[in-house]
Amino acid sequence: MTTEQMTGAQALVRALENVGVDTVFGIPGGAILPAYDPLFDSRRIRHILVRHEQGAGHAAQGYAAVTGKVGVCMATSGPGATNLVTPISDAYMDSTPMVAITGQVATSLIGTDGFQEADISGITMPITKHNFLVTQPEDIGRTIVEAFHIASTGRPGPVLVDIAKDALQSTFDFEWPVQMRLPGYRPVTRPHSKQVREAAKLIVEAERPVLYVGGGVLKANAAAELKVLAELTGAPVVTTLMAKGALPDSHELHMGMPGMHGSVGAVGALQRSDLLVALGARFDDRVTGKLDGFAPKAKVVHADIDPAEISKNRHADVPIVGDAREVIADLVVAVQAEYDAGRRGDYTDWWRQLRAWRETYPLGYDLPEDGGLSPQYVIERIGRMAGPDAYYVAGVGQHQMWAAQFIRYERPGAFLNSGGAGTMGFSVPAAMGAKVGSPDSAVWSIDGDGCFQMTNQELATCAIEGIPIKVAVINNGNLGMVRQWQTLFYDGRYSNTNLHSKRIPDFVKLADAYGCVGLRCERPEDVDAVIAKAMEINDVPVVIDFVVHQDAMVWPMVAAGTTNDDIKIARDLAPDWENGE
Repeated sequence: MTTEQMTGAQALVRALENVGVDTVFGIPGGAILPAYDPLFDSRRIRHILVRHEQGAGHAAQGYAAVTGKVGVCMATSGPGATNLVTPISDAYMDSTPMVAITGQVATSLIGTDGFQEADISGITMPITKHNFLVTQPEDIGRTIVEAFHIASTGRPGPVLVDIAKDALQSTFDFEWPVQMRLPGYRPVTRPHSKQVREAAKLIVEAERPVLYVGGGVLKANAAAELKVLAELTGAPVVTTLMAKGALPDSHELHMGMPGMHGSVGAVGALQRSDLLVALGARFDDRVTGKLDGFAPKAKVVHADIDPAEISKNRHADVPIVGDAREVIADLVVAVQAEYDAGRRGDYTDWWRQLRAWRETYPLGYDLPEDGGLSPQYVIERIGRMAGPDAYYVAGVGQHQMWAAQFIRYERPGAFLNSGGAGTMGFSVPAAMGAKVGSPDSAVWSIDGDGCFQMTNQELATCAIEGIPIKVAVINNGNLGMVRQWQTLFYDGRYSNTNLHSKRIPDFVKLADAYGCVGLRCERPEDVDAVIAKAMEINDVPVVIDFVVHQDAMVWPMVAAGTTNDDIKIARDLAPDWENGE
């Protein structure tokens, strides 16, 4: 153990270096300012000065998603810290490992309503895995180690470290390494073997099983194990919005994405199944629809690293607590043992039905009658031309669903989006963080004109810091998903959804003002050429204003509050569930 006298601020920077941090996204301010002084001298940490704290948080999420490391963001007290609340909540919902470091007013001012004081620990308590208020410099090093351990182990998530200004300024004897003090934190990763054997038994006894794969499989880096299990059993696989790419979209066993805007085949598979094997999934309402009508005849095997998720929404007949990678690997062994004992399921009839749904109700879209630009076509062409090795970072709304539907994801982690929180403004800063984390990869932000106007100031950060992302603005001039609901459920009364953004602002001029290259595309015949031009520019960010038809809708759709049996493939058009039987 080495001992060295330094300030709390120096200890913070040293601790961050020692736990392997190479990038911090943040903005300085009064309470956190002492930390920025030694950060100025660090040769191991790159600080990226964002334009809004929300951008720092989403950038840390994007960085974490592509690197597998803990993303780090930093802000000052009061409004700086509260601007991090949205990305912290987003990271909590989507299980993203992130550490948010905030400055706090001096200890003597805490609780006095001092200038720029906010109880950020209290505010974020429901949306963090854990948070710390540090008032003594001696605690800084240990707290950082504990924060990174908590954020990255078990079910990943955000951890807040709030440090009083006087703790940053005080001098003390810094010691390293430090011992963690987390007596109550014992995440379970190894699954119980008896439960795994029970699950394997149900798999071979089932006639209509489905592997229901959630984002936890990607968090556990378990795509390879999933492929082995799927091919061993021959069971159909559905991958949620957060699990796109866990099994390649092109794989013959893949039925697509389930849920509100999932494929008919995936929704039908879940609804008619007699066994759901849920792996790292949480039975989210966007997947289940009206819960009491979801997969009514199915038994449930539910494997999750977070015991709080088991039977939270749907009772699990076989609960398995453990890391998805270890659970799936053990399941492979257990299923093989069943096969060796002569017990094997016959899914022939099941696959006859599944293939009928898949062939009868493929994903598709109509082209605008006036010859205008279809948003689905734009996104499909971006996916084809940028290819499977690119990262695609969606905002929230119609364009998010089209990006999930019409880009083929052949590898895990290629699709980043805000699933649980549905945060408008996620895409541009998250794409920025993803590009920092994987600088040699192409990173496309697929954004809507509404989302884009919430966080496009981070284009300035991208231009200045040399982060050449590509932004496709799917510009229908409206808050598209809200407009779709108004069309379907509010008699076309378009209250406050028209943004007029086909004119104001001019996104090409805005991109130019931010030091980016701005392009515009309004005709289908120009799409490929514009995308190709954007792909040739790799030294500065590129923004493409795709001016698309405002009446395009996302189909299929399960309306909120209805069961998945009520899925519509177009307006007033439902699938024939018995087709193919």
